[in-house]
Amino acid sequence: MNILSVEHLTRVYGTGSTAVKALDDVSFEVEAGEFIAIIGSSGSGKSTLMHLMGGVDRPTSGTVKLQGQDIFARSDEQLAVFRRREVGLIYQFYNLIPVLNVVENITLPVLMDGRAVNEQRLSGLVRALGLQGREHYLPNQLSGGQQQRVAIGRALMNEPAIVLADEPTGNLDSKNSAEIMSMLRAANRQFKQTHIIITHDENIALMADRVIAIEDGRIVRDERRN
Repeated sequence: MNILSVEHLTRVYGTGSTAVKALDDVSFEVEAGEFIAIIGSSGSGKSTLMHLMGGVDRPTSGTVKLQGQDIFARSDEQLAVFRRREVGLIYQFYNLIPVLNVVENITLPVLMDGRAVNEQRLSGLVRALGLQGREHYLPNQLSGGQQQRVAIGRALMNEPAIVLADEPTGNLDSKNSAEIMSMLRAANRQFKQTHIIITHDENIALMADRVIAIEDGRIVRDERRN
């Protein structure tokens, strides 16, 4: 069953002679539960694609449909709710709130919605991410790898339909990179969630079920590995 459809997606920045086409008529579909790597060099358009799939930016033309619903038919306020509830976003530089502790950062999307925290899910995530005993640590008291685990917990806390990770290991050493990718893969299998990993690292791409390669804003390869 398709959970995500990207249809003729184009994103142009600027106008006239200074216009830059970051994405050029990109289309593909994603099945529920897939673990996909989108690879490409710097400037290829892969991060722009993630921002559009996550509702962070709007396209120049084309659509993104999540569970059959065009996400750009929503207002900016509705898109903010969409980002909290329906997608989990993970970035290279963690984007944690420095004055909030581990638990507060993980549960932030729930609290921003004014909803009760699912304590069972929270404790399960803390355990799965190896953060026991650090629940009340602030980000500056954690290593880079631990901060990224908190960011993963925050992305998974709301049980989103899809998880989007932009270079999630780009700021980590090889040991922490391997651990983070193993955790994302385990979460994909345990929670049956769809994961799309944006990366320039071919070794990370080898962990995926499917690899989509982008160059100059266009898909040049789309292959299933398993």
